[in-house]
Amino acid sequence: MLAKPFAAYIEGQTKEWSCRPIQFQNKVFNQLIATGRETVFGKDHGFESIKTYADFKKQVPVRDYEDLKPYVERVLHGDSDILWKGKPAYFAKTSGTTSGTKYIPITKDSIPNHINSARNALLSYVHETGNATFLDGGLIFLSGSPELDLKAGINTGRLSGIVNHHVPGYLRTNQKPSYATNCIEDWEEKLEKIIDETLNVNMTLISGIPPWVQMYFDRIQARTGKKIKDVFPNFSMFVYGGVNFEPYRAKLFESIGKRIDSVETYPASEGFIAYQDSQKAEGLLLLLNSGIFFEFIPADEYFNDNPRRLSIEEVELGKNYAVIINSNAGLGLFYWRYCKVYFKSSVSYCC
Repeated sequence: MLAKPFAAYIEGQTKEWSCRPIQFQNKVFNQLIATGRETVFGKDHGFESIKTYADFKKQVPVRDYEDLKPYVERVLHGDSDILWKGKPAYFAKTSGTTSGTKYIPITKDSIPNHINSARNALLSYVHETGNATFLDGGLIFLSGSPELDLKAGINTGRLSGIVNHHVPGYLRTNQKPSYATNCIEDWEEKLEKIIDETLNVNMTLISGIPPWVQMYFDRIQARTGKKIKDVFPNFSMFVYGGVNFEPYRAKLFESIGKRIDSVETYPASEGFIAYQDSQKAEGLLLLLNSGIFFEFIPADEYFNDNPRRLSIEEVELGKNYAVIINSNAGLGLFYWRYCKVYFKSSVSYCC
């Protein structure tokens, strides 16, 4: 009952910033620089004298996690005001191919980027379609364990497990699986318990990375001999992200046995980058007013010694770029994946 008016309110906010992408990115940039001046990173890079994006590019080089590791190590040793004010609220623990285990800071200021962006992706769908019935049934968020360790007194775990602690109360009532089941480390055991807890529930929304969801569907079909639509007749919303969906699309919808609406998200430990904001158009809405200042390197210059770094104002229609993010989780720069940027109705998108 409350989802539709709330969705309209959020949609109004989204239109305000998405129709003025340059203005709002400049606002984020100025906020990051102002706060960053009081950090070790900011002092090392002369933030006090940074007035423009051109100044920033001169004084802050592009770097990967290995280059930033000395700063992260200081945070891991308990120091404050290193990459961002104070200490992080969490460390998101990830595994990299070149750097081994990475500890990505998540701060009090950056938590809304992760939580509100996921919420807004659903509300965008509600506003566009008028359909909010999927919020009334069972909701499953296939995720890593929400159990957290302490690293330098900071809660540390997988991003999906951290986010699990911030699921809004109005969704938690219908959320599956139980906390105890979600904490099971062994995936095979956990999956069987999830099925035990959901098989007889009116599941309406299922969310997770496609390979995990496909395994969930396969096990259900093995137990019941039925398509997912016959097990969960009111299942009407699939939310996914984390990997390229195309290799999984055909098999996943074959397992379901019918076409249902879906919403794609682009979450990462470094920040929630984008989400699908329309069922009628391709692409994801690049989140330009969520504590992240984006830079773009033309894909064909990615391996150059001094590639061009462009702001949202400078990107060109239909070209591929590597994305760099600077965020209120810590002002280091992280390479991310390629995306093709295009514009529609003055709203910036990334796919």
